[in-house]
Amino acid sequence: MRKASIIFAALFLGIAFQGFSQSAAPADFFAGKWEINLSGTPAGDVKWTTNLVRKDGKLTGELSDATDAAKPKRVINKIDETADEIVIFFTSSQGDEIPLALTKTTINTLEGRLMDSFDANAKRLK
Repeated sequence: MRKASIIFAALFLGIAFQGFSQSAAPADFFAGKWEINLSGTPAGDVKWTTNLVRKDGKLTGELSDATDAAKPKRVINKIDETADEIVIFFTSSQGDEIPLALTKTTINTLEGRLMDSFDANAKRLK
């Protein structure tokens, strides 16, 4: 009986320690402030910030140039969302709708592609 108690106590402590040592993912994972980096675009490397907000059940927001606040913001037309991925659609300066697909990699990072052509990654801002 004593061995069973020791094994049970060790198992319980192991599970408790594992549970407390990990950060919990936010309840609304994609909502919040993000810094998005795009690599190798025709305009060079690009850095945007966005604050994704849920309104009427859907995510919305704007893309702002992180290096030049004077540049016009890009309105996000729509966001398609699954449990592990979002696709942000915005209009280019030429009037084309551009998709930016981002997939969860950790609780604070995303990776993906802009137009299936350019590498993208994002990190959660605090």
